[in-house]
Amino acid sequence: MSFGSGIPTVGVDAVSSDDFLLDVREADEWAAGHAEGALHIPMSDFVARFGEVTEKAAAGGRINVICRSGGRSAQVTAYLVQQGLDAVNVEGGMQVWEAAGRPVVDGNGAPGTVI
Repeated sequence: MSFGSGIPTVGVDAVSSDDFLLDVREADEWAAGHAEGALHIPMSDFVARFGEVTEKAAAGGRINVICRSGGRSAQVTAYLVQQGLDAVNVEGGMQVWEAAGRPVVDGNGAPGTVI
């Protein structure tokens, strides 16, 4: 699947709990609800914090990028692909993640919600 101009995408069902997940939403969105185990780097901080992604992502492993609905994560995915990394946009973002019944936790690890 692709988003826009050839950006690779996957559905939420293709992301397992063991896969690397990068959440690029802002801090208030993250605090309200996110996928447990995801790495949080807001899109607004992404370029400055790019090294954290390469440190945490398994060498040569796929980076699944997610935001609220798929727009911001598509932009970050395009950047990662341009850097030669294996990255995909998670189609529909956290809205679809939550609607599919995937676990969402808040900043304290309690059940969260997507805003």
